Amino acid sequence: MDMDAELVREYRRLARHERGRRALAYLRLRQSLRNLIERGGLAPGQALPGERELARGLALSRVTVRKALAGLAADGLVTQRHGAGTFVAERIVKSFSRLTGFTDDLRARGLKPRVRFLARELGEVSPEEALALHLSPGARVVRLRRLRFAGSKPLALEDTAVPQAILADPHAVKLSLYDALERLGCRPARALQRLRAVALDAEAARLLALPPGSPALAIERRAFLDDGRVVEFTRSLYRGDAYDFVAELHAER
Repeated sequence: MDMDAELVREYRRLARHERGRRALAYLRLRQSLRNLIERGGLAPGQALPGERELARGLALSRVTVRKALAGLAADGLVTQRHGAGTFVAERIVKSFSRLTGFTDDLRARGLKPRVRFLARELGEVSPEEALALHLSPGARVVRLRRLRFAGSKPLALEDTAVPQAILADPHAVKLSLYDALERLGCRPARALQRLRAVALDAEAARLLALPPGSPALAIERRAFLDDGRVVEFTRSLYRGDAYDFVAELHAER
């Protein structure tokens, strides 16, 4: 990372944005580094500059830098190795504060997304899908069952249903569902998600190249268009050893 370029620009951009607010310097540095990591400016496994270099380049105290890095470590975005330094976490860190798809997340981290379609078909909506998608019995949906990879490593197993009235052809989805929806002018504007911890059954474990019973994160997502229509109902299993999910919370004032 060229600290004297990208990080300094990001830090100063936040400083201008916060002008007039009493934002603490360590929070500004923490957010600057988070922004670079989430948009791929810092790659997984990449070493950050040392505390002394960061402090000197940004005119901050080492205590301030140390506090910012400790906060990023607590968020799972970096790992601190005694005697070696601070490194961008190898795990995929997904924020719940932004609506993104799997492909967006991997591209932002500089990783190569890949997909294997296990099913890609049209069918009559099931009772569960009808309830989730606000569809009438007999309506038609596109169903996608996908194994999602970063390079050669399987990371997630996803089952998705989309109303055929929105997505007519299941083969219109190549790598990313959200890219296909965006081409149709129907990219989701908001979503509701539920997350729980599960143990993988034998089939899911085989597909994700893990032993049966391995921990995973099960996520159910319903995504909406601006007009309130439900555009996506997805149930995903994410490898527990590869993903961290982070939510930024704010106190009511």
